[in-house]
Amino acid sequence: MSQNTANLFYLITIAAFILALRFLSSPRQARLGNQIGAAGMLVAVVVTLLQDEIVTGWWFMAIGIAIGTVVGVVGARRVKMTAMPQMVALFNGVGGGAAALISVVEFHGVWANVGDVGAERAISTVFSALVGSISFAGSMIAFAKLQELLSGRPITYPGQQVGNAVLFVGAVAVGATAMATVSFWLLVLMVALAALFGVLFVLPIGGADMPVVISLLNAFTGLAAAATGFVLHSNVLIVSGMLVGASGTLLTMLMGRAMNRSIANVLFGAFGKVVAVPGGAVAAGADGASVRSTTADDVAVMLAYAQRVVVVPGYGLAVAQAQHEVRQLADLLEGKGVDVRYAIHPVAGRMPGHMNVLLAEANVPYDQLKEMDEINPDFPQTDVALVVGANDVTNPAARNTPGSPIYGMPILDVDRARQIVVLKRSMNPGFAGIDNELYTDPKTAMLFGDAKDSISKLIQAVKTV
Repeated sequence: MSQNTANLFYLITIAAFILALRFLSSPRQARLGNQIGAAGMLVAVVVTLLQDEIVTGWWFMAIGIAIGTVVGVVGARRVKMTAMPQMVALFNGVGGGAAALISVVEFHGVWANVGDVGAERAISTVFSALVGSISFAGSMIAFAKLQELLSGRPITYPGQQVGNAVLFVGAVAVGATAMATVSFWLLVLMVALAALFGVLFVLPIGGADMPVVISLLNAFTGLAAAATGFVLHSNVLIVSGMLVGASGTLLTMLMGRAMNRSIANVLFGAFGKVVAVPGGAVAAGADGASVRSTTADDVAVMLAYAQRVVVVPGYGLAVAQAQHEVRQLADLLEGKGVDVRYAIHPVAGRMPGHMNVLLAEANVPYDQLKEMDEINPDFPQTDVALVVGANDVTNPAARNTPGSPIYGMPILDVDRARQIVVLKRSMNPGFAGIDNELYTDPKTAMLFGDAKDSISKLIQAVKTV
């Protein structure tokens, strides 16, 4: 295939990636966006394999493609929607690791025996290997935290930030030396140091901040891929990497804004380090205010005779895998003439859009999913707000308590509904490690227990009303 023909197909690939991002901005068109992006990637892979430079290694590439295809298809089909954040972190890390390995292999195979690497290739090689290694190792730690292989709480030690800074500067210095001396093993050492930095970089970040971390690591992978494009002189890799890097950076900034926290505070603040205080089924607030418990039968009456119900999903819904039961309950209420909507906070769950994905799996209509800014004005006209596992994103302390760690964070105005029902296992605080003032509101009733079991009881009770 001639270079001009290849460049034409690569241009089609770039256009497909841009269109894919455009369609992914809407839940209704997200499936089409994924299909367009996948088609563009297929074109890029096929065109690359047909290049004249590739004359050997076909069997190795075929084996690699076969293994990757099987792992990807089986993994995507078998993973539960509640585990989607882990899968995103894992796939993102693999992309960063691939970018780093390509730079290392290219350096070893082409430039290790050449006396002068050149400034452009040296910078792009070090950048790709450095950032790709950080993204890979950091994503693996994020995966371990999300999968609960590691504690979701921040893991810190004295002098960690200073140590991380020294480690990062050391890795950059080793990489620069590797390029100056054209030393393959020094480059490998830099990759190892960068991977260690990636581990130590993510360990002190709590589970509540995983949406921001995943977005940031996604941006890292995109930048590493773009730098690899400079190493290989591949325009399609440069453009696609920058698209991923730019979108990941923008999403990171939006997530930080949704939490009213700077990116520096997310990365270095060890948010959520407070140790949770165990609570019982019925407890008292920190100021002595009482917490009112209720039963499924009482809640069923409230829901069945309401005109408008707003469901507020959170990570507790994901853990209990109760999305299908929530949809079944909503169908029953709609059959009784109740207007049912869903309030989606930008950082509810473990990744951006986590609640949307879960509810979409249960075939909840898209037009019932309302973003925070759209649903908040409706809470004063809401008869019952049903909170299922959401904690910090509903805490009025974000508005009322200046000394609170979450003060200033935009929240769902659940406390302004006429009646509030919270489904929760216990009175344990959320990732922020603080009590939720909503639970002691006189309008709030607590239905304690596993969310899935509680909603199943509500379904049976509503049928009898």
